[in-house]
Amino acid sequence: MMGYMQDSKKYFQNKRITLMGLGLLGRGVGDARYLAKCSAGLVVTDLKSRSELQSSLKELRDFPDIQFHLGGHRLEDFQNRDLIIKAAGIPLGSPFIAEAKKNNVPVRMSTDLFVELSGVTTIGITGTRGKSTITYLVTHILKTAGKKVLMGGNICGMSTLEEIGEVTPETIAVLELDSWQLQGFGEVHLSPHIAIFSTFMPDHMNYYHSDLESYFKDKANIFLNQSPADHVVVGGQVAPFLKQFNYSSKIKSKVSIIGLKDFPKNWQLQILGEHNQSNAALAIEALRIFGLDEKDIQKGVETFNGVEGRLQLVRELQGIKIYNDTCSTTPESTKVALEALDPDKKRNILLIAGGADKGLDMRGVQKSIAEHCKKVYFLSGTGTKRVWGGEKSYDSLEGAFNTAISDAVLGDIVILSPAFASFGMFKNEYDRGDQFNLVVSKLS
Repeated sequence: MMGYMQDSKKYFQNKRITLMGLGLLGRGVGDARYLAKCSAGLVVTDLKSRSELQSSLKELRDFPDIQFHLGGHRLEDFQNRDLIIKAAGIPLGSPFIAEAKKNNVPVRMSTDLFVELSGVTTIGITGTRGKSTITYLVTHILKTAGKKVLMGGNICGMSTLEEIGEVTPETIAVLELDSWQLQGFGEVHLSPHIAIFSTFMPDHMNYYHSDLESYFKDKANIFLNQSPADHVVVGGQVAPFLKQFNYSSKIKSKVSIIGLKDFPKNWQLQILGEHNQSNAALAIEALRIFGLDEKDIQKGVETFNGVEGRLQLVRELQGIKIYNDTCSTTPESTKVALEALDPDKKRNILLIAGGADKGLDMRGVQKSIAEHCKKVYFLSGTGTKRVWGGEKSYDSLEGAFNTAISDAVLGDIVILSPAFASFGMFKNEYDRGDQFNLVVSKLS
């Protein structure tokens, strides 16, 4: 166990480390802050300029020894170094990563470093949809049961690496893992002790060059390096892909396949939709495997209020419900949101959608919009232009929302559920959600 501050500090102390990707989500800031506290010789490099990264740089002003090389990467920052820590989303095929490997410099990611150095029991969650809700739900259930829990991975504003000093042998790490973080796990042959793989659908096809199997290959690292003593909980929708992509015979751990039917019929779930019952069923199975008491699991499930930005009821005003679903960055997640809010097809939804393109098939969500929505208000972006180029679009979220709320009547639902990425108009999906909540709060 290296999870004590002193030991982990020694691991990084005086190492020449390049942190590739500072970003604006807070994870890079936390990594940099922790490495600086460990007295690493730190270079931080990012494609974004100093002015674009101003908010992140402001948080690191107390660490004058950090060198910043911004507005582009330099080959020399990937030579004569002891370690490269790369941000999620930076392709493994990057010429700078290639330069590091050519010079025998190890390339790691923050979350897999945490898992290796801490040695704590780890529950990892991935999936195209549902991973955030399951991560927060599992964390909530464990905390409700009085367990010491650390939540990390793909969580906005949180550096998992920075949390390493807080772990004890009793800590349980609950990690949301996207496909890029799981690339890092695959590179160093790691998997969580208990894995949950919720759903698998096309996403990030611009990154994966429309190759669904490559996307699944990264996701599969959640179970590929498990031991026979470990366990993977697979959503029923995912199971056929294990066979399709020839992974069934590669799983060494115990496997549970769980679907909607496995959610206990007499349990009450506060969050909407059958998809959330499926998410809860996966969490329940994982915690049964972990050995948590059934009463503790039920109590946690029934007191869970959901995740900010995911079908989040922000406000109800004069009989109009307003939802923030900014984290629906795929057509499938928006489709599910519309079905959950309007199961009887009353068509009482006023939808704010649109944004940056990820190269996904939009036909399913277009059909769902026709079945459930009274009106749609499009945000500008490359995806909006590709799919709804002939429709009016809004260059401000406030403009779209104000028009929608003025069109709404008693019994209507106004929802931001974009179906696209946020880039262009917003820093990221969380910024989009924050701006939406701010606009909603201004309503008198």
